[in-house]
This record gives sequence, C-alpha cells and structure tokens, in this order.
Amino acid sequence: MHILITGVAGFIGSNLAKLLLSKGYKVTGIDNLSYGLERNIAEIKDMKKFDFIFGDLCNPLILNEIKADVIVHLASQKIPRYSNALRTLEENNIMLKNIISKSLHDRCRLLFASTSDVYGKNTNLPFSEEHDLVLGPTTIKRWSYALSKIYGEQYIIANSDEYGLEYTIVRFFGSYGENQNLTWWGGPQSGFITKAFNKEAIEIHGDGLQTRTFTYIADTVEALFLCITNDKAKNEIFNIGSFPDEEITIVDLAKTIWKLINGPDSEAKLNYIPYSTFGRYEDVMRRIPDINKIVDYFGYQPKFKLEEGLERTIEWQRKLI
Repeated sequence: MHILITGVAGFIGSNLAKLLLSKGYKVTGIDNLSYGLERNIAEIKDMKKFDFIFGDLCNPLILNEIKADVIVHLASQKIPRYSNALRTLEENNIMLKNIISKSLHDRCRLLFASTSDVYGKNTNLPFSEEHDLVLGPTTIKRWSYALSKIYGEQYIIANSDEYGLEYTIVRFFGSYGENQNLTWWGGPQSGFITKAFNKEAIEIHGDGLQTRTFTYIADTVEALFLCITNDKAKNEIFNIGSFPDEEITIVDLAKTIWKLINGPDSEAKLNYIPYSTFGRYEDVMRRIPDINKIVDYFGYQPKFKLEEGLERTIEWQRKLI
C-alpha cells in the first residue's frame, strides 16, 4: 500500500510516516516547511520507501505525478490566535478542494484530519461523533478554524454522496510528543516545557481552569494506522484521543510540567494572560473525547498516561534545545 501524507514534516505527519515505514509501507510526503521542519524527517528522508516533495498544496499541480492508495491530509492552518482568520479559511479550503479532486480522479481513499475544536461550546460531555457542533459568534475569529474543519467534513461527505468519494474523518484531541512544534502552534504543553526549562513564568491564558484531554503521539499515530489499514474505517468519523479520565486543567498541566522538570518541591511560576490580549477571543472550557467508537471498531487502546507521555516529551525537548 502506498500512502501520501500532506504536512509530512509536521508533528503528526512525521510520526505517522515513521510508523508506516517501520511496517513496510511506501510513503510519499508533501510539505512546504512553513510549519513543518526538515529535522522531523531527517531519519527517514533517505529510506528507499520514502519520497519527499517540497511544495505547496494550494498549487494543484504538485499532486500530478503522485499515485497513492490512501491520502492522509494533515496539512492545515490552525486557530488564528496570533494570525488572521482569512488565511485559515482560504488555505484550508483550497488545499482540501485540491486533495478531493486528486482523490476522486485516482479513486483513492481520503483520510481527513479534523479537530476536536468542531465540538466548540457543546456542554454535552464527553464528546461523541454524533454530538452537535456548537460554535460561538461569527464575529470572533477563533471559530474560523473549527468552521473550516466543519466545512471540510461536510464537503467531503457531499462529494461521497455525489461522486462516491471514499473517506475517513478523524477528530484529534490534544496530541503532544516528539516533533511537536516548540511554539504555541504545538499546543500549551510545548510552550510550558520551554518556560519550565528556563525557570521562567509559564503563561496561562485566562484563569487556567479550562480543561483538555491530551493524547501522546504514539497513541495518535497508532489510531491513525488502524484507520488507514482497515476497510471498516471507510466513510466513518472517529475521535482520536485518550481516555476521558485524563482530563486536566491547563493550570494543573503547567504545574505538572514544572514539577517534572524542576522537582516536586519547586513552586511553579505562573503568569496569567487575559484573553483580551488576543482581541475578542473565546475559549472552550472543557474538551473530553468519547473514544468508544474507535475502541469498538478496532480495539484501539491508548497506552500512555499523561505523566508518562510528558516525561518522554520533556526528555526529547531537553535534548533538542
């Protein structure tokens, strides 16, 4: 089986490529390196079954010479906390349209990376794949990312209904680990680790009482592998996350990381940043996955508890910086 991964030099893409190659699959990866890094694919770039293409998916011609059995579309703009919503909306839309055209032309299955952010402000927890998607006002730009992914899901399903596109949609919950981006792009844990190494105050957005469920990258890519290689995944939507009992507040995440790095008796330095700093911004107060569907379909079981995953991630980041 030949797998095409968009955003291959990014966090999830590079880890997925390594897993697939270790299992004997042929992998072609595309990345424009705007957020992905060459170091993430350094150990696989010379492998016989791996091809890397430097290019931008907003250009449909980049896909012309590739023929794959499954396209894993990970490349994406994210929540525009420090950027503009227009880029998130436009680029995510253009890239997906190009990928769908390629999938339909070649009759290959599309695995689309959506996000837990689509559940938005829904208070019915934990989130299952059938739950309502509840967004905030259109005047608040943070919702542009979730909206782009909801549109992507609907657009994929519409193409399936009209033209027979085969797809799998996955919604990620807080992946972290080796090869994560070291800026805010990589998630709160990434920035927290860097600050704790330097014994600088960790920046907490809002009051820090918002909760998340984080998923170690090895569990994330194992779930992706199951979705790629099983026919039962066709035309289905799956949450990919850890167990609901892994829910943690952002402030407790910061304190846990600080103690793992600086010792159990060290008092965490925290700096609370008002949301007004980002303009009009809304946060999701709780985000917890129901993973019963992927467990029932494939026997998926997250193997890493949060503290063990954080310890591994800290050691990787320590060596890197």
